[in-house]
Amino acid sequence: MKSLRLAISLDEETVSPEQNLAYASTAIDRHLILGGGVYDGMETTISYVEGDPDAADEILREVPEIEEYELAPGEDGCFLYCRQALTDSAMTLFEAFHRDTVVVVPPYELRSDGTVRMDVVGTPEDLQAVIDGFPDGNSVDVVRVGDHAAGPIGELSARQREAVRTAWEVGYYEVPREGGIEAVAEALECAVSTASDLLRRAESRLVANALDAPR
Repeated sequence: MKSLRLAISLDEETVSPEQNLAYASTAIDRHLILGGGVYDGMETTISYVEGDPDAADEILREVPEIEEYELAPGEDGCFLYCRQALTDSAMTLFEAFHRDTVVVVPPYELRSDGTVRMDVVGTPEDLQAVIDGFPDGNSVDVVRVGDHAAGPIGELSARQREAVRTAWEVGYYEVPREGGIEAVAEALECAVSTASDLLRRAESRLVANALDAPR
């Protein structure tokens, strides 16, 4: 199996700009689709919206495609349950992902630049068919190609994961820092230079994933 990180640009016929809350309002920082499904032309999703719930509510009230929605408070935003009718173009987009081996890995992110970022896993042939099946007016770029389906943490070696976990446990990532690199090295029973190298390599991969930076 292969995994792809995709950056998708949608035209307004497929998804109106107001349906991407991070794009529609500067009061919204992120719009993450946690899960959902499509049945009989209706899409039902659960999202997490980081930002001002009142701003989200104001936008959602004016989107004609949305038949119903409900907001529930979260720590720094709100959860959104939403049901909306899909256009023919949007249905074509969803059908592009309906391949035998393809899985869309949640969450996927609606970004403030208007793009959608998502990870998909499948055989190389089916993943290519997804890209080829995009409806006219929409574009897709491959940000990253991988050989696994475990997400960003799956790109770390076992030793790198152990180093990051240990650093977390000794307080290396606390602000202010509670345990230095020496504490990490002691817990790992290795040299300070080895612990530092393990953390730098792991952090480089994790940051690259967070920024969607090619490697």
